[in-house]
Amino acid sequence: MAHWEAVIGLEVHARLLTGSKLFCACETAFGAPPNSKSCPVCLGYPGALPVPNRKAVELALGVALATGCTVHSESVFARKNYFYPDLPKGYQISQFDQPLATGGSLAIATRDGERSVGIVRIHIEEDAGKLIHDATDDSSLVDLNRAGTPLIEIVSAPDLHSSEDAIAYLTRLRQIVMYCGACDGNMEEGSLRCDANVSVRREGEPLRTRTEVKNVNSFRFIGRAIDFEIERQIAVLEGGGRIVQETRLFDPSAGETRAMRSKEEAHDYRYFPEPDLPPLFVSDETVGRIRGSLPEMPGPRAARYRRDFALSVEDSETLVATRDLADYFERTIAAGASPRAAANWVKNEVLGACNELKVAPGDFRVTAAMLGETIGMVESSEISGKAAKDVFEEMASSGGSPRELVERLGLAQLSDPGAIRDLARRVVEANESSVAQYRSGRTGIFGFLVGLVMKESKGRANPEIANRMLRELLDRDAS
Repeated sequence: MAHWEAVIGLEVHARLLTGSKLFCACETAFGAPPNSKSCPVCLGYPGALPVPNRKAVELALGVALATGCTVHSESVFARKNYFYPDLPKGYQISQFDQPLATGGSLAIATRDGERSVGIVRIHIEEDAGKLIHDATDDSSLVDLNRAGTPLIEIVSAPDLHSSEDAIAYLTRLRQIVMYCGACDGNMEEGSLRCDANVSVRREGEPLRTRTEVKNVNSFRFIGRAIDFEIERQIAVLEGGGRIVQETRLFDPSAGETRAMRSKEEAHDYRYFPEPDLPPLFVSDETVGRIRGSLPEMPGPRAARYRRDFALSVEDSETLVATRDLADYFERTIAAGASPRAAANWVKNEVLGACNELKVAPGDFRVTAAMLGETIGMVESSEISGKAAKDVFEEMASSGGSPRELVERLGLAQLSDPGAIRDLARRVVEANESSVAQYRSGRTGIFGFLVGLVMKESKGRANPEIANRMLRELLDRDAS
């Protein structure tokens, strides 16, 4: 019997980084007092007319171009009619049959190698408000600050077949919207939300009925929700049941999805063109200007790191996780560090310190120029690797230039062969038993003796010269 195959498509809502809402001048600041950022336009009062936000359109265009979509010169806003307590107008202004952009793709890395996931469409729409449920008295309150906030909805083709595929797609898509400056990617605050459409079929069969898991806001929960839904649907079908097309919610505490409502079709929303808004026209000049303003995207940037700097897939993907981190890495190289050393320092020391301090690399006290200079001193044997870490920690806590700190802390590496030979001779003379063991064939003790030389120099001796001087003394005196 043929195996079951999961078929998954994702609908991602990304909140656009504008100062005001999509069709009015209300602020979009997160965390404002409930219902303090609303007006007659975003609340849908009679006679209040919407005006499109130019910045929102330009940000949406950037994401469309970055994902290879075809931008349409004319798109149309439509009313999507449905009743929900946090939708004050009774309809949502969205786009339907004439969206902003269609037909893009996004490359993801899977167990079987890199492959492409289709993007069906990207359209602009406004967000609804937010319900706040009070478990103490079983009541619900509504905060309409979010109503009218600009979103883009990015709809993938059903090209994903596992939760791992879905997470890889979402990871890359999140990076892209952040690189474009279109969205902050903050899933905890709801800036990025995902609906997962899941179905299963026997290999070679046509598509079966799907369910939609609604508004999941973390990668881990998305993976768990998809895995649960795949297993649930297979169990239902193998038990002789049938899958009902419905919207489901994921319960993280129980680790399962639960039915919310039957799934609506497009005709249920009674879409029609928004009568208060003319068609949206985008000129070739605007498209060219936006395209020219886009930075190098994370996928091509990671590929360049692998090609030009011989970095591994894992290291290159870590370094392009955010545009800020990738920029920091490249500035470190420009300041004098070799690419491989810069990669190791940035993904370990810099990322670790930034995570601990909860700051972005661009706001870190140790600038890329300071780190590049520090690494450069290690690579020119001016200081040891251990001394460099001491310098880094001092810069992170108190600031200061690398060279000034090396001088003030007495960390300059000792590279004078004669001085190091004197240190090695003292170690040999003071450790006759260990020297005898080495000369009798127990060469493993050599590392212990080198450590004593380093200790004698207070960590400042050049390790390569210390090894050479010590070995010369041991082998010469033995002969």
